[in-house]
Amino acid sequence: MINQKDLEEILMQNKIIDQKQLKKYSETTRKSPGTLEDLLVEEKIIAPALLYELAAKFYKIPFINLKNKTIRKDVLFLIPEITARSHQTVAFDKTNDELSIATLDISNIELFDFLSKKTQLKIKLHITSPEDIKEVLKIYHKGLSAEIKELGEEEKENGQEGKPEELKNLAQDLPIVRVVDTLLEYAILEKASDIHIEPSEKEIGVRYRIDGVLRKVMTLPKSTHAGVVARIKILASLKLDEHRLPQDGRFKIKTKEYKVSFRVSIIPTFDGEKVVLRLLPDETQQLTLEQLGFNPESLKIVRRNIEKPHGMILVTGPTGSGKTTTLYTILGELNKPEVNISTIEDPIEYKMKGINQSQIQPKIGFTFATGLRAFLRQDPNIIMVGEIRDTETADIAINAAMTGHLVLSTLHTNDAVTAIPRFIDMKIPTFLIASTINLIIAQRLIRKICKNCIVSYNLDKAAMAQLGQHFDLKKLEKYLVEHGHIAKTQSVESILFYHGKGCNQCDNSGYKGRIGIYETLEVTEPMAELILKRASRDELEKLAMEQGMMTLAQDGFIKAKNGLTTIEEILRVTQE
Repeated sequence: MINQKDLEEILMQNKIIDQKQLKKYSETTRKSPGTLEDLLVEEKIIAPALLYELAAKFYKIPFINLKNKTIRKDVLFLIPEITARSHQTVAFDKTNDELSIATLDISNIELFDFLSKKTQLKIKLHITSPEDIKEVLKIYHKGLSAEIKELGEEEKENGQEGKPEELKNLAQDLPIVRVVDTLLEYAILEKASDIHIEPSEKEIGVRYRIDGVLRKVMTLPKSTHAGVVARIKILASLKLDEHRLPQDGRFKIKTKEYKVSFRVSIIPTFDGEKVVLRLLPDETQQLTLEQLGFNPESLKIVRRNIEKPHGMILVTGPTGSGKTTTLYTILGELNKPEVNISTIEDPIEYKMKGINQSQIQPKIGFTFATGLRAFLRQDPNIIMVGEIRDTETADIAINAAMTGHLVLSTLHTNDAVTAIPRFIDMKIPTFLIASTINLIIAQRLIRKICKNCIVSYNLDKAAMAQLGQHFDLKKLEKYLVEHGHIAKTQSVESILFYHGKGCNQCDNSGYKGRIGIYETLEVTEPMAELILKRASRDELEKLAMEQGMMTLAQDGFIKAKNGLTTIEEILRVTQE
């Protein structure tokens, strides 16, 4: 977990290997998925304990041997097990104003800041060996596993299954409270968007969705299921004794470091109740359109259209593709004291100052359509409709856009062009579509390469052949040359691409964080004429390409070339 540049210096300073050997080992690691550190340990060039002792001297940070150290449980559990395991960092001592922690990765500043804020203590950093960390992690396992096992046996003896009073007591047991708190806290720290708690016949699987991909983080004994679900139900104010019907709720965790709302969904499955929690940070940082990942050409088109006083802007894409974030970012740019902005959403995901936000309640007849009608009597300048799902909502939204309002909304289509036939299918007259829609944005979210372990490479013949099955490479090369992304003399084969090798900071995935890829379709006069003629989707797409629209795949390819993401990630997201 020592970065390569520092590792090379440590090896040379301590004369572990010479320049020739270093070059040889560096070449080997370039062609393999492992790191230089892994290779040196594997080849028995240096023992891990000695390597980390030398690293401690190099960084001028004390080295700590944890093998024979007695660690108090209250100190150890200041860092939850899954956080300690994932970040290879443990707490081993504590005074009134200082917390001593041992780690393999001193670059994890974000974690150390988090621990300092959480404990209100100054962090005293130590380096230790991988073997020592492994031994300390076993103490965690023994402690929590023993408590959970004991709890499970108690539950079987007492037959605590469905009585509300029994479940309430079970949910307040210290191990259950600690398990649930650990799951929630670690999810916040890892910036997970969802937590899935899934019962099977013999165990409970816990998975987090991080950067759009589900990862398994923990397995719990089946005996803890009733307690964990009861604890979450109590937090979300749900019925403890209801096991046959789906339930939805919400709760909030507020500390000095963060405020996070959890949206809870519980459904009955064959092996018990499955729980999904969606994490919604209360105070999200207001992003700019540049930070979302719009390229300069698309950015000009978006800014030109959001400044128009009326008309419609649509954002399309599948669920979880970041459509709402894009709309909130646009609203953030339009949010000025001289305009009245109203939104109708399902649900309200983030609160925004200076904006009137309403949540639909279909059970009492407050739908997108009825909310939109009411908004029009509230003197709005800008209206955001969470989603256009039916003809009635589409009709009112189009008419609002035609009568002097700027309307922002989302639609479920795979690309920008398909939004037009979708509106025609909803029985909206073509003259209204042509005259009111200003801009359609299609988008996806792609994972970014982890900056800590990024490496470059050229595509080999096998990779080029695979790429050729998904992309028209000649057409792509032409587009890249025309728009100044590569020189005329360059080909796709000669472009340098990037990927992450995997490290502690990205949980060995090679990715950390996400960014958007976009295609922006502006409804120009020639496009409006084609819509009036009820042109086919292919004809509309042909004109859009002639007018210079960048497709999702092209935008993704440029981001891969610029080292933001990988070719594999673009194929995963655009070829679904």
